Amino acid sequence: MADDELRTRNAWVVASFAAALDLALVVCGFGFVSLLFDLEVVGDPAVGIFVAPAAVAASVVAVFVSLGALLRHPERAVVTVLVATLASWLAFVAVATIGRLLGSSDPPAESVRFGLVFGLGWFGLIVPACAFVTAAFAVLVARGRQGGMEHPRWPWERDDEQ
Repeated sequence: MADDELRTRNAWVVASFAAALDLALVVCGFGFVSLLFDLEVVGDPAVGIFVAPAAVAASVVAVFVSLGALLRHPERAVVTVLVATLASWLAFVAVATIGRLLGSSDPPAESVRFGLVFGLGWFGLIVPACAFVTAAFAVLVARGRQGGMEHPRWPWERDDEQ
């Protein structure tokens, strides 16, 4: 297998696991913020029940795609982490705005305001924070895989030579 193909495959594998981690962190963060501050994720009654999950899904997909595309070169850590973080937040806000627009008869400006306020609230700021942490760990894993890091093994899996 060519080196370029191996880098591409490794990038998408790491991005897949990172997307799963990002989803878990966001759901956990939403749950804790909702519980600790007694807040509803979406406080606007004009917004349906599917807007927040769709916005989170879009943010996770944005993390997955950006990491899959950029982890072929994990030495560009800062760019990769910043792009994944920004893409995650923008996807979250865009889908929240579109979801409010589709579910309401209010003017589009109200939907844009909702998307921005939602994106700058507690729940909206959890999304890029989780994406930042996830992308940073993904870069570390991708660098290790590219550098020839061995997979961890249990003591009974190791050779007798060690």
